[in-house]
Amino acid sequence: MKIDILTLFPEMFDGVLSSSILKKAAEKQIVTYHVVNFREFSNDKHQSVDDYPYGGGAGMVLKPQPIFDAVAHLKQKSENTQPRVILMCPQGERYTQKKAEELAEEDHLILICGHYEGYDERIRTIVTDEISIGDFVLTGGEIGALAVVDSVVRLLPGVLGNENSPIMDSFSSGLLEHPHYTRPADFRGLKVPDVLLSGNHRLIEQWRMKESLRRTWERRPDLLENYPLTPEQKEWLQEWEKGNYSSSDS
Repeated sequence: MKIDILTLFPEMFDGVLSSSILKKAAEKQIVTYHVVNFREFSNDKHQSVDDYPYGGGAGMVLKPQPIFDAVAHLKQKSENTQPRVILMCPQGERYTQKKAEELAEEDHLILICGHYEGYDERIRTIVTDEISIGDFVLTGGEIGALAVVDSVVRLLPGVLGNENSPIMDSFSSGLLEHPHYTRPADFRGLKVPDVLLSGNHRLIEQWRMKESLRRTWERRPDLLENYPLTPEQKEWLQEWEKGNYSSSDS
C-alpha cells in the first residue's frame, strides 16, 4: 500500500511513522509513506495556502489551488489511477473499524490534513471520502490522519505477528474485546478466572464471547442495536438485565 499525506506540518509525522508497528510495516515494504507539504504547490510568490473567506467571518480558509495541484501530482505518480482521496474533516463521516477495514483493501490512499478555519468548499469535489475521528475539533487534521494510518496499516497482511490479532480487536466483531490476563495467576489477591487456567478451549472461547458481550452491554450498549444476537446471547442479556450473574461469569 502507498499512503500519501498532504499537510502543512510534515514534521508532526516523523516520530509516529518511524516507530513501532508503522515503522516495521515500512521496513517490510508492506507500505510506503510519503508526507508532502502542500505549500510547495502554491503558485504565488509568497507560497500562501489560505485566504480570507468570501462574505467575511473569523479565520482563514484553505485555498483550492495548492491542494488541487498536489492531489493531481500524486495521482500522476501513482500506478493506481483511482486512489482514495480522504479529507480529514469534522463534518465527515465518523470513523469506525469497518471503515478502516474498507480502506485497508485499497492500494493507494491520499489523506488531506486541513488547518485554519476550514477548506474552500470546492476542495470537496476532488475527494472520495470525508472522515472525522470524533465529535470534537482539533487544530488540524494531522492527529486524525495519524489515527487513520495506524488503524489501516495494522490490518495489512503481514504487519502484525499474529494474523488473528485484528480479528479479535474491539469493534472488529461488532463487540468490544473480552478481558485479557497474563502471569502471575494471582497478583496481590487479584486472580485470573479459573476457566482461563482450565485448558478447556471450548469453555475458554465461550467465556470470552460472554465477556465480550457483557463488556459491550455495560460500556457501549449502542453497539448492540444492530448486532445479530444468537438465542444464547439473548438469554445472557436477559439474565444480566435482571441482575443475575453466575459464579462462572467472573
